[in-house]
Amino acid sequence: MYAIIAAGGRQYRVSQGDVIYIDKVNQEDNSAISFDVLMIGGDGEVKVGNPVLNGAKVEGKVLGQVKGEKITVYKYKSKKDSSRKIGHRQPYTKVEITAINA
Repeated sequence: MYAIIAAGGRQYRVSQGDVIYIDKVNQEDNSAISFDVLMIGGDGEVKVGNPVLNGAKVEGKVLGQVKGEKITVYKYKSKKDSSRKIGHRQPYTKVEITAINA
C-alpha cells in the first residue's frame, strides 16, 4: 500500500518504512508527525481525495534535522571587476513513515 501526501508545498509517494526528507519543520527529534493524504493506492484499488481523503492519515516519526548538499552561486560581470561567490545548504527534516491509516 502506498499514499501520496503533501508536505511543504511538495507531494511525496510514501509506503510504510520509507524515510523521506521534507522542508524543515520545527519539531523535536523522535516526535510524531502526521500528514493529510491526497491519494491511497495498492492492491488494485485507488482512492483519490478532493483535495484530501477524509479520515485518512499518514503517521511518521521525526528522525532529525539535516542539511542538503552545498550549492555554490557565483555572480560575475565581465569588464567591471565585479564578482560575488556565496554558498547555500538547504535545511530538511528527516522523517520515517510508520503507518498509513486509511
